[in-house]
Amino acid sequence: MKKVLVVGGAGYVGCVLIEELLAKGYSVRVLDRLFFGREPARSFLDRVELVVEDMRDFNDAHVRDCGAVINIGGLSNDPTAEFNPRANEEMNTHASIRLAEVAKRAGVPRVIFASTCSIYDRGVGEEVRDLLLDEESPVEPRAAYATSKLAAERAMLPMADADFAPVAFRQGTAFGFSPRMRYDLVVNTFVKDALSSGIMRVFYGGEMWRPLIDVKDVARAYVMALECDADLIRGQVFNLASGNFRISELALRTQRALRSLGVPAELDVDYSYRLVRSYRASSEKALRVLGFTPRVTPDESIANMVAQIRRRGYTDFSHPRYYNIEWMKLLEETVDTVSRQGYVLSKPGWKDRREEGELAAEGVTPLRSDRARPAG
Repeated sequence: MKKVLVVGGAGYVGCVLIEELLAKGYSVRVLDRLFFGREPARSFLDRVELVVEDMRDFNDAHVRDCGAVINIGGLSNDPTAEFNPRANEEMNTHASIRLAEVAKRAGVPRVIFASTCSIYDRGVGEEVRDLLLDEESPVEPRAAYATSKLAAERAMLPMADADFAPVAFRQGTAFGFSPRMRYDLVVNTFVKDALSSGIMRVFYGGEMWRPLIDVKDVARAYVMALECDADLIRGQVFNLASGNFRISELALRTQRALRSLGVPAELDVDYSYRLVRSYRASSEKALRVLGFTPRVTPDESIANMVAQIRRRGYTDFSHPRYYNIEWMKLLEETVDTVSRQGYVLSKPGWKDRREEGELAAEGVTPLRSDRARPAG
């Protein structure tokens, strides 16, 4: 296998996936804008080829010498998609389609696309239609994030031919520790709440269903798609989930797991109506076709998460970098503010006039850090 290009390789899934690829001996190129800085990717940056560019500018040079592309870039949840629907469509749909087109034209034999199980969302209150859905089930997503992913799937999968094998993995809600940590994913949020306040908040009585999968298992699935017979994945869609859970059940399981670790956690259950998502997905096809079986249980993931959070000091839980929508809003506000003047503190072109002569001529007494201080 030649070099693998990972688009979005410095993100939540990416930081775990890159380590998995490197451990397997792959040569890796990462295309990422480093929205969250270099620190989360620090452990592998000296072992990969890093291209700091926007996926919307994807071109042939990005796939030179590559034997596969894994596209986990773009916006990654409903709040960010709804915050900027235009950017969501540009990255999740149009840039993803272009990526597949460029890869095929360049002779890259396979492209792995990160899609989402939220394509199956029908919301609460439709119990008659609340079924375990598989890859052949009719879908009618309404949210911007899910519709953008589905549109990309429907455009790129028909590109499959004897020389090109695109595949889409519809991921369940991910959980687990990553160096680019997120506390806006349901299990991770419960752990964060327990560690920060001792109280886990459950909305709408926890009635909602979610298919879940640990981030390490997501990474394993992508590697499996690199190594399997191309005919198994060519033009296919696979759901990725380790199980389906009501949020209420998940809260109780998390509470039990945390208590076994000595972390107290009480439940605060809100039964008022909220606009919530609810869906279940079957992952039987991934097992039957690829032999993919998730290995990490919620209890194991929670124990590892607590240990890593404490060891690495990821306990500034209110920092916006852990929450995709809060971080994006902060960056947008910063760009708007800085663009007006072009700087924050150091003013470009400003002459250093600290010389005592110039200041004295203006009647200013210079402040000297090395000025002698009175005794005592």
